[in-house]
Amino acid sequence: MSVDIVIKETKPDMEAVVDDLKRKLSNVRTGRATVGILDNVTVDYYGVPTPLSQMASVNVPEPQMLTVQPWDATQINAIEKAINGANLGFNPSNDGKLIRLSIPPLNEERRRQLAKQVHEIAEEHKIAVRSIRHDANAMMKSMLKDKEISEDNERFGLEEIQKLTNTYTSKIDELAKNKEQEIMSV
Repeated sequence: MSVDIVIKETKPDMEAVVDDLKRKLSNVRTGRATVGILDNVTVDYYGVPTPLSQMASVNVPEPQMLTVQPWDATQINAIEKAINGANLGFNPSNDGKLIRLSIPPLNEERRRQLAKQVHEIAEEHKIAVRSIRHDANAMMKSMLKDKEISEDNERFGLEEIQKLTNTYTSKIDELAKNKEQEIMSV
């Protein structure tokens, strides 16, 4: 194994952490309606827990409104029950064909809680990136110990891994900062 291989294997792992962060941040509620808010809702579909996205189309007709249109109209009550059970703070209204969810504006205290939650999620992901760095550095030290690489190559590899870590940590900070601004803007 060489220094280049370790670096090439480290980069996609860190990229996966950033992708996971994006997914988690899309589920954090802001004052605006987004389709991602309902990503974690699962519906009891004939005894099988099924993600809402596999049973209905979710649309955003207005900034403060979501609509859920089930593909199987007989499941509308099960979907409404699942949305209520998800404790998202919505009050669904059902007209028999479509479920409407009005997104209430967030109060200041709730905005602060959500911003803190975003900060905690970002910190977890930074720890994951640092853990990947730690593993890659351990590989470098092991390769040096086994005399597979020189000290110069090890130093170069450690510097490159640190550059990757800095890059992905700043991406995480940027994503978290943008999400916090989105939450705090009224």
